[in-house]
Amino acid sequence: MLFSDGSSRGNPGPGGYGTILRFTDSKGEVHEREYSEGFPDTTNNRMELMGVIRGFEELTRPCRVHVVTDSQYVVKAFTEGWLENWIARDWRGSDRKPVKNIELWQRLVNAMDGHEYTFEWVKGHAGHPENERCDRLAAGAADKVSIQNMV
Repeated sequence: MLFSDGSSRGNPGPGGYGTILRFTDSKGEVHEREYSEGFPDTTNNRMELMGVIRGFEELTRPCRVHVVTDSQYVVKAFTEGWLENWIARDWRGSDRKPVKNIELWQRLVNAMDGHEYTFEWVKGHAGHPENERCDRLAAGAADKVSIQNMV
């Protein structure tokens, strides 16, 4: 399982992502790792993407990954065929303009190569424990960057 959330204080502004990777080994033991990072000048959508990218980039062998996020931007790219259409149109939207955050979408596609994956949207700030934890990680990373920039 890959849980992820992104946050920005302003859009653009200081932002961060939070990611939880959870897997069960062959002995039935559950392992979990958390990742977060802040950026001084970013957007919420970029942080939503970065959280998922980080999770996939941490994988060291082909896996089945179920991604859970409150980002409709990320989920709909896969469940509604946006990504396939962008790729077919040479990374252009239906308006023929270049896709926003193209370098992050391409990085995500590369990171997902070799893995099987599904995406699930959950409502944000609705009590989903892992989504709430990812939100705290993301907000904390954004706040840390914001404070560092004041000093």
